[in-house]
Amino acid sequence: MGVSYNGLAYRGWQSQPCGQTVQDRIEAALGRFADERISTLCAGRTDAGVHALMQVVHFDTDRQRDPYAWVRGTNAYLPRDIAVQWAVLTSSDFHCRACAISRRYAYVLLESSVRPSVETGRVGWSFQTLQQDRMEEAANCLLGEHDFSSFRASACQALSPVKTLHAIRFYKRGAYWRIEFEANAFLHHMIRNIMGCLVQIGQGKKPPVWIAEVLAARSRKCAAPTFSPDGLYFLGPRYATQWGMPERTAAFDFLP
Repeated sequence: MGVSYNGLAYRGWQSQPCGQTVQDRIEAALGRFADERISTLCAGRTDAGVHALMQVVHFDTDRQRDPYAWVRGTNAYLPRDIAVQWAVLTSSDFHCRACAISRRYAYVLLESSVRPSVETGRVGWSFQTLQQDRMEEAANCLLGEHDFSSFRASACQALSPVKTLHAIRFYKRGAYWRIEFEANAFLHHMIRNIMGCLVQIGQGKKPPVWIAEVLAARSRKCAAPTFSPDGLYFLGPRYATQWGMPERTAAFDFLP
C-alpha cells in the first residue's frame, strides 16, 4: 500500500503503547476491514510531526480482495489525516524496506519575516533571506558515500553511519523553498540536521565549506541544532520496475 498522512497529530510512524501513531491507526483500520489482526512493515519510519506523501507499507493476509477494495475499505476506517493512495498484490519475495533502491524526502521552508499561520506544522521557517548559491555549494559537499555521524541523532539505531546521498535539489516558488533529498537510506534526524546547517549557511552565518568540516568531524556536536520537523515530508522509496510499484501519487503536487 502507498499511504499519505499529515503527521501533526501523531507520535511518528512506529507503534507505541499509547496507540497515537500512524502505524497503530493503519493496523486498526486494516483489521476492521479484513476482520483479522494485521501487522505491517513500512519503507521508512517517520518521526513525530513528520508527514508522508507515499509511505509504502506491506502486510500478509489470506483475505481475498481486489486491490482497489483494500484502498476504499481501509480508508473507510481511517481518520481524515491518513489515506491509502494505492494498493497492489505482490509476491512473498517483496519487502518494502529491503527492496527499496533509494528513499526520498522533501523539506518545505517558508522564507518570510512573518511566521507561518495557515501553514503551521506543514512548513519550516526562516525569517532571514536565504542565498541559494551558498546552500547548493554546501550541499555538493555531502553528495556520495560518507560517514554521516555528524548528522546522526544519538537515538539512531542504524548499524552503520555510512550512507550514500544521491542528490539534493533546490526549488523556489515565491517565498517557499522545496529541498529534495534522495539517498540509499537515511539516519535518524539526518535530514533535519543537514537542514539546520544549510539554513545557517544560506543565511550567511557560516561559509559553505563549513559543512564539509562538519562532515569530516564525525561528531554531532559540530553541526547546527536539529531543524524543525514541520516541513519534512517522506516522498517514498524507489523500487526496481519488476515490483510494479508507483513512484509518485497525486499528493506529490500538493507541495510548492
